[in-house]
Amino acid sequence: MNRRSVLRAGTGLLAGGAALALPSVARAAAAAEPTDGWTQTSFDYSWQKPWNLDLGDRHSYSGGVHRMWVYATDEPFEKGSSTDPSGTDGASFVQILRSVHPSGTPATDIMLNAYDTNGGTVRRYDGTVLRTGVYDTWFNVKIAHQASSGTGTVKVYFDNSLVLTVADRGPATRYFKNGVYNHGSGRAEARFRNLRYWTR
Repeated sequence: MNRRSVLRAGTGLLAGGAALALPSVARAAAAAEPTDGWTQTSFDYSWQKPWNLDLGDRHSYSGGVHRMWVYATDEPFEKGSSTDPSGTDGASFVQILRSVHPSGTPATDIMLNAYDTNGGTVRRYDGTVLRTGVYDTWFNVKIAHQASSGTGTVKVYFDNSLVLTVADRGPATRYFKNGVYNHGSGRAEARFRNLRYWTR
């Protein structure tokens, strides 16, 4: 299957905002947006939360903002699942989950995690630093996936700037997942607004 998709989440940008007018002679060609050439489309979603709690115990929606939080003591999303907190330092807030994949291959193509260093540091898994200073601030995240029958590519954009390009992990059935999960101790929270989905 050759399908391209992109998820935009957590944006602090608003359409119709102020623009800077430059003299005609100084005007440079506008940079391409990561979604240029893509078609925004509707998408289906489902909620996961600790199996023993109501959704409202870990999610709220107000003023266009989805607010999600978990505690290290929370149960997983279903009895017997191993997705409960694993003692890691960083909370995951977005991933491409490989829901059906060949035995012995990873469950995700990419995960972005927030760590408690440098005012909040986003890393790919627990390695590559993609951004610092993320706590208590809005930033735009776009993840583009070019799937193929072999190995595809995943591109990550923050505030419309490409910060990472990596290979996916081969054939699988996938979906985008955002929220807050898999953290160490205490309470972890993430907020999302303006969730969009594109294909081409």
